[in-house]
Amino acid sequence: MATVFFSYSHRDETLRDELEVHLTMLKRQGFIETWHDRRITAGEEFDEAISINLEEADIILLLVSSDFLASNYCYDIEMQRAMEKHEKGESYIIPVILRPCDWASAPFGKLLVMPTDGKPITKFPNQDDAFLEVVNAIKRTITRLQLRQNSTPPSKNYGSAVKPQILDIPRSSNLRIRKTFLDRDRDQFVEESFEYISNFFENSLAELSNRNPQEVDTHFKRIDANHFSVIVYIGRKKAAECRIWTGGSSRLITNGIAYSSNASGSDNSINESMSIVDDGYALFLRPLGMASFSSQQNVKKLLSQQGAAEYLWDILLRPLQ
Repeated sequence: MATVFFSYSHRDETLRDELEVHLTMLKRQGFIETWHDRRITAGEEFDEAISINLEEADIILLLVSSDFLASNYCYDIEMQRAMEKHEKGESYIIPVILRPCDWASAPFGKLLVMPTDGKPITKFPNQDDAFLEVVNAIKRTITRLQLRQNSTPPSKNYGSAVKPQILDIPRSSNLRIRKTFLDRDRDQFVEESFEYISNFFENSLAELSNRNPQEVDTHFKRIDANHFSVIVYIGRKKAAECRIWTGGSSRLITNGIAYSSNASGSDNSINESMSIVDDGYALFLRPLGMASFSSQQNVKKLLSQQGAAEYLWDILLRPLQ
């Protein structure tokens, strides 16, 4: 049985609790036991209890947030010792990005972080999807532990639906198979893309104001579940604005993302739109090319959620640049 140690800030205790709930099946099947400082009982010495359990841990979860990075205990004591154990091969570290923060330059920034690409858990439209990625990463790590200890695959049966991937054997990276995307897949992709773009714009506006505090003021408004608007002021005068929504409410676009350069316009006033397309393997967004600066090359591109957000952000900022 592998011991999983949580290194976290108490400000993130709610997220830690939620992750632990997602680890229930691994506990029930006898693959892991978990420990964090809330398990310290009356009469135990705090630092000593943490040190003992950290030293005995097989897997160390760094639950990363701005509060984790600001905590001297988490960063200077727990994380530094965890890195030493990881580099000696005594433990495995899995950094888990809970909230947006400047983690990439930290010592653990060279490791593979979870969720995929370091997307913070709080930025997922459905946080269960993010926690499941972390659970699967822990399963893979358990497999590596058992292979290292026994030189044989794990004897326990995870079940076909959750069989862990064994990373320590040679295999091809060409594992894609063609898929058929149905209406539910496309509808869900639209919803997730809209949430990603909404978060992207809100965060980008905040950074735009931070970098130009004397000149720029911004306003982000979430109108409803399917609409948001943005206004950029320079010298307290409106300099750029937009309104973005999912296309189901417009007669001009039935399924996709719509953009208007008028923050207070109607759904029937569109300056750009993006449809949902696939390449046989994954879903993407493709701009219609209505924006005046759109090149034919851009129109043909299949954009990821980040690429689509950058494309629409460029439309907003173009008058200012």
